[in-house]
Amino acid sequence: MTQSPEHDVIWLTQDAFDKLQDELEHLRGPVREQIVARISAAREEGDLRENGGYHAAKEEQGKTEARIRQLEDMLRRAEVGETPADDGVVEPGMKVTYKFAGDADDDAETFLLGAREMADTTNMQVFSPQSPLGSAIIGKRTGETVPYTAPNGKTLEVEILDAVPYTG
Repeated sequence: MTQSPEHDVIWLTQDAFDKLQDELEHLRGPVREQIVARISAAREEGDLRENGGYHAAKEEQGKTEARIRQLEDMLRRAEVGETPADDGVVEPGMKVTYKFAGDADDDAETFLLGAREMADTTNMQVFSPQSPLGSAIIGKRTGETVPYTAPNGKTLEVEILDAVPYTG
């Protein structure tokens, strides 16, 4: 399945973008340097086959490099700080309130449609536009009922009760 360009964009607040940028700089600088120093020190101890410190440092290096690549990709695709129009159309950067079809209005849930990395910058649940629910409702309007396939394979229907720009 080919994704449309709007699904390639990661919507971030300026605060979330800055935090991710800071994390990337920290990983590229001090963290990389510390890992390289630990690998070098472990190499000097001799036999690398049975050197737990060496293997632990190499594993940490792999995880760090993977996170660096993930952050670089995310920040390259980020759309920062642009608040979407308050027109009731679901798009990244919107706070969406929905309920499952047939449920009472007091069973409604609200989430932010944006990058999961924003979860630690907001006190609400965050769904990505690529998630099953996010991809099903993107482009839909308040009042529409939309079917989607849940992660468990069941087809469910949700009613979009509200979609307003997230303001922080």
